[in-house]
Order: sequence, then structure tokens, then C-alpha cells
Amino acid sequence: MKPILPLVLACFFANGTAAQTAEALPEPELFVTMEDADLNQFKWKNRPVVVFSDSADNPAFVEQMRLLEERPAELIERDVVVITDTDPDAGSELRRKLRPRGFMLVLMGKDGAVKLRKPFPWDVREISRSIDKMPMRQREIRERKDRAITR
Repeated sequence: MKPILPLVLACFFANGTAAQTAEALPEPELFVTMEDADLNQFKWKNRPVVVFSDSADNPAFVEQMRLLEERPAELIERDVVVITDTDPDAGSELRRKLRPRGFMLVLMGKDGAVKLRKPFPWDVREISRSIDKMPMRQREIRERKDRAITR
């Protein structure tokens, strides 16, 4: 019985250390505004979902943000960062490039290319399905399965 006690204690302290390390890691920031965003910082790391609107009070914008906030874990799992732009007068670089009219949702790939544009709110489930069809996401899923098998 005595040889088991040190093993149990070692496991207990190892799990405590792992939990502390996990807590110390910063949570990825899911929602950012256009003022805080530079698309270059997301290239090859994140899939930007850009939500344009002429006003933060636009019903389509409010609905879209509600839909996104309901299921953040699915977005984080897919390396999504949500960028909002509700100020057409600011003339952001992305607004000039994508030329939205009123409300628009844009899904971009990790390569920075536009993958999808929608003039109406989209549910996280629909966004996730679109992302999961992308070749890069398919590769990420395969690599994750391969790593799980080798462990």
C-alpha cells in the first residue's frame, strides 16, 4: 500500500500544476473591433469573420452578434476571430476593399481570401459548416485525428 501513495500524490500535484498552467494561458480574443484589428496579424493563424453594418443599432447586426455570442466555443475551435465595423465614416481599409452596403457578413480564410459574403445574419452552425468544407480546415481535422491516434 505504501508504494501507491507516492504515485497518487505525484499524480495529484501534476494535475494541479497542469491546471494552473492552463489557467495562465490567455483566452484567445474572439471579438475585436476594426480599430483594434490588422488583417496581417491574423494571416495563417485565424479565420476572420467580418461583420459590417452602418450602425451598431442595425437589427441585422444585433441579430448577427447575438448568434455569434451564443456559440463561441465552435468559433474558437475553428480559429475564428470576429471583426466588427459599424462606422462607415471611418473608411477602414477592409471597408474600402470589400465595399459593403449596409449589413454584410464576410468569412475569410486563413490565407486572407474572401470565402463567403452574406447580406443577412448567419448562424454559427452555418458558418461552421462552411469552414469545415474548406481544404485547410479538412487538413486540420485530419492532423488532429492523426495526433490523437499516435498518442
